[in-house]
Amino acid sequence: MRMTRKLHWVGLSALAALAMVGCSGDKGAESTTGTTASTENSTSGGEGGPKKDKLKITVIAKSNTNPVFQSARVGAEAAAKELTESTKCQITIDWRTPDQEDGQVQAQRIAQAVNEGADAILISCSDANKVTGAINDAVDKGVPVMTFDSDAPESKRFAFYGANDAEAGKQVMDELAKLNGGKGNIAILAGNQNAPNLQARVKGVHDAAAAYPGIKIVGDFYHNETPQDASAEVMRAMNANPQIDGWAMIGGWPLFATSLLNDLDASKVKIVAVDALPDELAYIQKGLAPVLLAQPTYEWGHTSVKLIVDKMVLGKDVPAVNKMELIKVDKSNLVQWANQLKDWGFEVPAQYLK
Repeated sequence: MRMTRKLHWVGLSALAALAMVGCSGDKGAESTTGTTASTENSTSGGEGGPKKDKLKITVIAKSNTNPVFQSARVGAEAAAKELTESTKCQITIDWRTPDQEDGQVQAQRIAQAVNEGADAILISCSDANKVTGAINDAVDKGVPVMTFDSDAPESKRFAFYGANDAEAGKQVMDELAKLNGGKGNIAILAGNQNAPNLQARVKGVHDAAAAYPGIKIVGDFYHNETPQDASAEVMRAMNANPQIDGWAMIGGWPLFATSLLNDLDASKVKIVAVDALPDELAYIQKGLAPVLLAQPTYEWGHTSVKLIVDKMVLGKDVPAVNKMELIKVDKSNLVQWANQLKDWGFEVPAQYLK
């Protein structure tokens, strides 16, 4: 799989900043990893001591069945290879993601990783309440923990990398309001009810909707985070509430399948969703989802591994919060985005590349 960090996305400052600028060595300084802006103090690279020769990073994402986490894995493994060459420290990725979301299983895998010699742990938390104790135990035993995508802010993790989820929810609603003229009956597709990042996104949608008197929120619809379950929940909601004319999807789960392309009428229903991976691009092309808000999910792995290496190998200070910006993708920049996905190692249908 061809990997390169060259960015074709120079037309947008948001993605241009994803060129991996090194982490600041000044406490409280703004982070520039992946268009980030730290709002909390930095953490010292001294915790756990520097690992000069070998560094084993256990990665525990939410679910192996969600394509966004597979892209994070590709990014993590690419960063490990690059940084092994540049630092002369042998960096390996130990992937321990459950097949399905389960916070208790994640907690068990944190403990297993510690017992089996992990030097650091990187996790996207399915349920912060269920993993916080395990994170704290790992840190107390000298294994630093970093979170990405979905945080455990009350834990002893040293850093978080991901979107500001409340802002992401607001952005979804604002884009949908533009498409629907500031009115309509809107449903929220909400994923896992226990995931703290998704809870914040749902709240962001509701908060933004309050600014549009013509918009009515029909309901929040939760589901297992698989394309099939999400698609089924959309159609269940549509059958029960045929007045729905807009979907605020805080994750792109059903768009990884093709069924909604046939089951929904693009002239009657509009979707705005978070994520814009190759399988979802057909929804832009057809006009059913005129706007997708892309998370550079490759960077969940790539940037996070770099921050761990900054802390543990290079002894740099790492900001506690490292913000990832969403990138608006529509027909006007679909080709550029598709080529960026290709550069990150994704297989992208040729029709989107030119």
